[in-house]
Amino acid sequence: MKIRKSKVAVVGCGLVGSSTAFSLVTQGVCDEILMIDINEERALGEVLDLRDTIKYLDRNVKVRKASYADCSDVDIIVITAGAPPQKGQTRLDTLEVSARIVKTIVDPVMASGFDGIFIVVSNPVDIIAHYVYKLSGLPKNQVIGTGSSLDTSRLQNFIAELVNVDPRSVYAYSMGEHGDSQMVPWSTVTVAGKPFNDIIQDNKDMVGDVDLDEIVKKTTLEGWEIYNRKGTTYYGIATACAGIIKAILYDENRIIPVSTLLEGEYGETDVFAGVPTILNRTGAADILEIHMTDEELDKFHQSVEILREYTKKMHTVD
Repeated sequence: MKIRKSKVAVVGCGLVGSSTAFSLVTQGVCDEILMIDINEERALGEVLDLRDTIKYLDRNVKVRKASYADCSDVDIIVITAGAPPQKGQTRLDTLEVSARIVKTIVDPVMASGFDGIFIVVSNPVDIIAHYVYKLSGLPKNQVIGTGSSLDTSRLQNFIAELVNVDPRSVYAYSMGEHGDSQMVPWSTVTVAGKPFNDIIQDNKDMVGDVDLDEIVKKTTLEGWEIYNRKGTTYYGIATACAGIIKAILYDENRIIPVSTLLEGEYGETDVFAGVPTILNRTGAADILEIHMTDEELDKFHQSVEILREYTKKMHTVD
């Protein structure tokens, strides 16, 4: 009898990639991690540093430097390589450079015989995930973008601070673009089962006047608040990515708002967008289609239309 080990490859050993690997190691999510980077010395340095953590952890996760040729039997490949936005740019402005980088990754990975799941972190993530889907030829459930998973965490933090509860007791989603046009279906937001709108009405003395649009704006800009202070973000997205990987490898059927291909859901087709998605060992197993008000659905359509426009541009990249 042969017991198969779970393998995750991280492509791109910058701050996001290395932090993702660190999250996987410290949480003991998988059996083995492959670190891949065009700068092989950087990849080896991260491997050596990560190995030094094992003595003080609960599980010996194997970590090694690898190449695309080693990806044939990998379960999940995380793509973090891309072009970070400069000051004054949006995530969408990095599209052309990131697309070119990603193509140099996907082609040799697929040539290795890889038939696992891609998790795309590189921005603009919704559009790059669509590009990976087209380049790889894999079924839609095997290509996932981290999408609005991080935005949702930020949103839950803001709501939790407002009503003084643990963020894990807040049930809310940021949806659409991982970027400036993201939206929140407030009619579906609850705290431990109680509608958020009811909480606002019942606790005026505590919460005061709540500006929902301002909370969405804060959620949208939180990445830039971090960027302006330390140059980039990595802990949040790395941990979100590790949560997605765990949901897949452990067959959790966990619902996380990730970027996946819409094929009629919410009235949208042939576009990747952040929506609540059931994740298990098959990848993006199914989309949870929540009911939104007409106004919320209109905002979602507006966000998706921006993604569709840039997706068309992306496919003109050589």
